[in-house]
Amino acid sequence: MFGNVFIGIMGLFLWVFLALWPAMIARRKGYSFVLFFILAIFISWPIALIITFFIKDKTQTAQSRADDKAVDAKLRREEKL
Repeated sequence: MFGNVFIGIMGLFLWVFLALWPAMIARRKGYSFVLFFILAIFISWPIALIITFFIKDKTQTAQSRADDKAVDAKLRREEKL
């Protein structure tokens, strides 16, 4: 009996630990850490992780996006040579 309780508690800790992963990615992209943590806990952390990969990064500015495009264009030109 104690073994089942221990496994359940460890599973719960693992679930909470894995729920931190999408929450940290969302925070890095400029979204609410708490919102995504709650989403990952109650819905599913794999679903929250997939959502965080598809949401737009709010921390990027128009200038940084233009710089990224310029670097990509430069690399493509160099590959053709």
